[in-house]
Amino acid sequence: MVHTPGRSLPLVDLDEGRSVAGVFPSTTALLTDHYELTMLQAALRAGTASRRSVFEVFARHLPEGRRYGVVAGTGRLLDALAGFTFDEEAVRFLAEQGVVDEPTAEWLAAYRFAGNVWGYAEGDCYFPGSPILVVEGTFAESVILETLVLSIFNHDCAIASAASRMVHAAAGRPLIEMGSRRTHEMAAVAAARAAYIAGFGTTSNLAAGRLYGVPTAGTAAHAFTLLHGSERQAFAAQLAAAGPGTTLLVDTYDVMRAVRTAVELAGPELGAVRLDSGDLGATAREVRELLDSLGATGTRIVVTSDLDEYSIAALAAAPVDGYGVGTSLVTGSGAPTAALVYKLVARADEDGEDAPLRAVAKRSVGKPSRGGRKWAIRQIDGHGKARTELVVTEEVPVGAHDRELLIPLVRRGRIVGREPLDTARDRHAAALNELPSHSLQLSRGYAAIPTEFE
Repeated sequence: MVHTPGRSLPLVDLDEGRSVAGVFPSTTALLTDHYELTMLQAALRAGTASRRSVFEVFARHLPEGRRYGVVAGTGRLLDALAGFTFDEEAVRFLAEQGVVDEPTAEWLAAYRFAGNVWGYAEGDCYFPGSPILVVEGTFAESVILETLVLSIFNHDCAIASAASRMVHAAAGRPLIEMGSRRTHEMAAVAAARAAYIAGFGTTSNLAAGRLYGVPTAGTAAHAFTLLHGSERQAFAAQLAAAGPGTTLLVDTYDVMRAVRTAVELAGPELGAVRLDSGDLGATAREVRELLDSLGATGTRIVVTSDLDEYSIAALAAAPVDGYGVGTSLVTGSGAPTAALVYKLVARADEDGEDAPLRAVAKRSVGKPSRGGRKWAIRQIDGHGKARTELVVTEEVPVGAHDRELLIPLVRRGRIVGREPLDTARDRHAAALNELPSHSLQLSRGYAAIPTEFE
């Protein structure tokens, strides 16, 4: 069987009619599970598909030992939602495969999400039970978004949450995201975006640079050294191409000899040296002493090699100036999913936009949910520190220092929540500053603030 690669086309915004740079195929509607359309077809036959419904995304718990999560993926979801239409090719595929019957195929051909979406702003923190996304519309138009929503948020929130811990462990030293070779090619782009929101300075992934404006960086691998007859030849070639401000990889053979050669060729203006193996802390100290003795006091030391937040924290006392993180970042540092779920929490008993909503909830053992459309407020004390995540089913007065957490993202099918990526990045820094000091500890503990339901 010959596989024909799908076309990659720009997405068209729901409301603005403009192209959106994207990494999705021509439609995002098939990035979903079969059973979403099975439910749709059954609801259409039963006459319940048009009932007003509210779905909610939340995590029942954080990964073990984590004290907060980071919201990421909102911008990607809005782009994906813009392309969530069933074009002729998609409808034909579904009909030919027997996934849907003819009436359902006709419904899908005319589908356009026309409901409302609210969410925690991208970059903000969340806790167990936080309703980080609320989708309101008919049952039919909302239920088929489940898989798309969860696949984006579970990945991006997991990466951003891990990245945030790494940024704190680095204590102001810059980090580069370099995990593209350790994950799916499209997941790598999303991971770079999520890491940037959480505070990483650059990425090695050029697609993330082009699509999202994440700053990119990179110099050379061991293969470049091995290509040449000696380190001297390799360093000379790299310096000729990139200038003395470049970063030279010095651990292919003998680290100390390589450092001497690097400074000899580049002079004291050498930008940085990179260590990628061995005892990084001990080697960094030896390299720092040698660099200083050679007059290269401004040359930085960058370390890589399977780093995570714990190894970064362990290097805090070492003369390290920056970190490159790959595998651990793109796998969520042991928690590759945020364990988010998409649950129906309220629905009407009849059709109509004004039909009253009834709270509904699961009672499954170990997997309960809380019914009712939610609002969320972060209660802040007089010192500017968060003390409670308050989740309510009726709108309540907000205190002078408190923050309402759900903001409009989509109104009646129109996307209203797009924002620059740097806005989410700045928001995350502010949200972390708002948390109690113990929230940033890497040791095991409870959620930074309690979630209270009223």
